[in-house]
This record gives sequence, C-alpha cells and structure tokens, in this order.
Amino acid sequence: MLTIGRLASYAGVTIRAVRHYHQIGLLPEPERDASGYRTYDAAAVVRLIRIRTLAEAGVPLSRVRELLDADPATFAAATNEIDQQLRTQIRALQEHRRRIARLRDGDTLAVPAEVVDYLDRLRAAGVPLVAVEGERDGWILMAARWPDAIPTLMADKVAQLDNPQVVQFYRLIGRIAENWQDEELLHETADLMAEMFAQAEAAGELAMQKEVTPDPAFVRLMDSFADAAHPVVRRLRRLVADRGWTGWTVIEKRRP
Repeated sequence: MLTIGRLASYAGVTIRAVRHYHQIGLLPEPERDASGYRTYDAAAVVRLIRIRTLAEAGVPLSRVRELLDADPATFAAATNEIDQQLRTQIRALQEHRRRIARLRDGDTLAVPAEVVDYLDRLRAAGVPLVAVEGERDGWILMAARWPDAIPTLMADKVAQLDNPQVVQFYRLIGRIAENWQDEELLHETADLMAEMFAQAEAAGELAMQKEVTPDPAFVRLMDSFADAAHPVVRRLRRLVADRGWTGWTVIEKRRP
C-alpha cells in the first residue's frame, strides 16, 4: 500500500494535485488506516496516471471523468471534439501573436494595414515623427467610425503625397511642433494651407468631403481632438480663417 507522497511520485504529479483531484471527485479518497493515514493501491496509481495523461493532452478537468469512464466510441467522439476545440484555441492564439508582432512599432494599434502603409510613406518622405503620430491618432478615430471607407481614403491620401505641397505641409507641422511660437513659421504654414484649399476647391475636391464624412457630430469630435492635441492648432485655424477658410477635418470656404 502507498502513502500519498509515494502515489504522487509514481504517477508523476504533486501531492497538491492529488488532493485537488480528490476535491473535484476525479480520484476517490481511500479509507484511512489504523494510524489515520490514507493508503493507496496500484489501481489508484493507474487512475492517477490516466488523469495526468488526459490533463497534459489538453483535456479540461471538467471532462476528464467523462473520458475515464467512457466506452471506446464515446472516448473517440469526445477526443475528436476536444481536438477541434484545441485547434480553434490555437488559431486564436496565433492571431493574437500576429497582432502582438504588428504592435511592436506602435502604428498598428487600432488602425488598419492601409493606414500603417500610409504612415510608413510619411516617414519615408521625411515627415517628422510628431506629425506622423498626430496623423496616426486621428486615423484611429476615423477607422473606428468609417472602417469600410478606409481603403478609399488611404488611396487618396497616398496619391496626395505626390504633391510636394502636401509633403511640405507635414514638414512645416513638424517644425511648428518644435517651435510653435514662431509667428513667421505659422503664417508660412497658413499661407500654404490656404493655397492648397483653394486648389482643392477648384478641383471640386471640397464638394466631396461631406460624402466621405457625413456625420457632423463626428466632424466636430475630430476638430476638438485636433484642438486638444496642441495649442498651435487653434492658432493655425484662426490664421487660416483670416485667409478665407474654416474647419479642420472638413474644410469650407468662409462666408463673407
């Protein structure tokens, strides 16, 4: 007859595991001997080894009892079902790993792949980090509100990077972030923005904005997000308004 320690040793588990299996009813508790100790026989070792083997194979403890006492057909069906569950869990874990790997650079947090590609292009164009991060955070909101529109929006944004004025604008924003009290720099940026808005209006691009962003409340949220990002945004908006244009997320010609 075996003590609980010897039983655990022969079965390759801990004494704590044996006691846990007793508590949940997987391993029957033997009667105590005259000295008050529990003693186990060879059958207990066999059952404990079977419990350990099933648990190590990934069988939930809640189903171990079912498999221990199952006939061959029931055992096969149950193990097939558990195998499918494990496959599903593995796929989920692999997807988590893939997402974690993509998060290492920080850009892929809550933004689609199209936005990540666009941000990479901004960096390649020499746009300062602070400007890239501002773009990223804004697109997190946009992607959450209009996920289906992101591929089209990003295609347009990528095409805009062929315009030297757009790249120059981002570079100016980066310089402003470092020296946002430079009035000459602010006026230069406002002049460039006004010129770009005029060109966009002439091309009919501004008329399409409300089709892309048809939610005025969300546009106000985006504008408030930009205003809160840095005090210079409000200053720039005033300077651009002096030049005849209002808005930030959606640009409109200022009414007289």
